[in-house]
Amino acid sequence: VWCSFVCSSVLSSGINAEYGEFSRSCLPFCCACLTLGSVNQSKMSAKSGAKIFKQRCDQCHTVEAGGKHKTGPNLNGLIGSKTGQKAGFSYTDANKSKGITWTPETLDVYLTNPKKYIPGTKMVFAGLKKKKDRDDLIAYLVKSTK
Repeated sequence: VWCSFVCSSVLSSGINAEYGEFSRSCLPFCCACLTLGSVNQSKMSAKSGAKIFKQRCDQCHTVEAGGKHKTGPNLNGLIGSKTGQKAGFSYTDANKSKGITWTPETLDVYLTNPKKYIPGTKMVFAGLKKKKDRDDLIAYLVKSTK
């Protein structure tokens, strides 16, 4: 709340109304608020994401380095990797040819409805409809699959 209040105050006083631009004086405040906010939010959501992973993903996936493939591939190194490329796992042609790089943004779309995003995938997971659940799970995956 404090951070939002400070940012709102700084932003409203830092906007050049004639040109619709922020003044340089507000930038340090905005960056500090965004950095502090994202760090705290990440810690909280990664913890919730771990619970979601255990309930919804753990039966098919592992996250640790050197972890074994189950029904689904080991997810270590997920962020920044391409679809269908994990050595030692048998992917569908759909996953191999999708050709996207996994980022928090692509995971968000995928986790909403995997079969819609990659038609032909063998993943039976129906998806997570709640944005907060996806955000929490993605925060956990970013943290745990490095």
